[in-house]
Amino acid sequence: MTSHDPTVRLDLNNPVFQENLLTQQKPERHAALDTLNKIRQLTWNQVYRDPGLKWEKITSVKPPAGIDAIYSLRITQARRATAYRDGDFMRFLTVAPDHDAAYGKK
Repeated sequence: MTSHDPTVRLDLNNPVFQENLLTQQKPERHAALDTLNKIRQLTWNQVYRDPGLKWEKITSVKPPAGIDAIYSLRITQARRATAYRDGDFMRFLTVAPDHDAAYGKK
């Protein structure tokens, strides 16, 4: 690993993300924590290429001011999280209740 490709640092401080994560049923919550543990061991290039995470830009939702783009990634088999990259940090925003919700679809 080179200094040009640092490992991902996680920011899990968003209150909405915490509420979404911590109120999951135990199996889902544990699966999400396993995914977070995996992500923090990856470099950004590995995140972008990882077929299990499916890191995808969300084009249907306008990102908040100061954020270039919001991305969706698989956090468990059934759920996707939204996050954005801020330097070395992956800053989590939400855990969608279902797959389509991550994309702002109703």
